[in-house]
Amino acid sequence: MRPLYYRRDGTPYEGPTATMDWAADFENRTPVGQDEIGDVLVSTVWLGLDHNCSDEGPPLIFETMVFGESLDGEKRRYSTEAEAIAGHAEMVARVRAERKE
Repeated sequence: MRPLYYRRDGTPYEGPTATMDWAADFENRTPVGQDEIGDVLVSTVWLGLDHNCSDEGPPLIFETMVFGESLDGEKRRYSTEAEAIAGHAEMVARVRAERKE
């Protein structure tokens, strides 16, 4: 069984304090990216919890989500911070295209 909690660098939290260690880091997290485009917010964050629902593939520990207008609720998940940064930029571009900006 794979770990549930992962640090921002992708290494797993291990041992009996894994949950508490993750919670302490999560409480002090900073966003990967946040952009307001008109009434739309595009937010990318480190979750630290593996959102990959299968045992195959890497842990998905970052998420981009759109709040507002036609793409409200759109989300993408990533394994690395580099993927999350690139995905955030792609989602911002997609929102701008939808708004014709």
